[in-house]
Amino acid sequence: MVISADAIRGYVDLMVLSLLRSGPSYAYELAQRITAISGDDYAIKQTTLYSAVKRLESGGLVSSFPGVSPSGKPRTYYRTTDAGLAHFDLKVAEWRSTKSVVDRFIEGATP
Repeated sequence: MVISADAIRGYVDLMVLSLLRSGPSYAYELAQRITAISGDDYAIKQTTLYSAVKRLESGGLVSSFPGVSPSGKPRTYYRTTDAGLAHFDLKVAEWRSTKSVVDRFIEGATP
């Protein structure tokens, strides 16, 4: 089942920050990695990804710098900042809490 863009919208920043923790990357490479890791259950649109990295950059959570891709093309690379790493940790905790609450409803827990 393919995950809808609406269902995952609030977690795109978390996915990008997660990937950038392992090192700098450029947008096309990030999109390819997101598709590969999701097992083709989610394919991010380029516009969604560019919006996410620009939002993260304007928030001081990632920084950009010019570089060259393995194919030799000039690219804009992104890397996490210290603030981005701290934000990632907060968003992971938020995700775990959110998942826990939703799971209770799915499993039919009673108060």
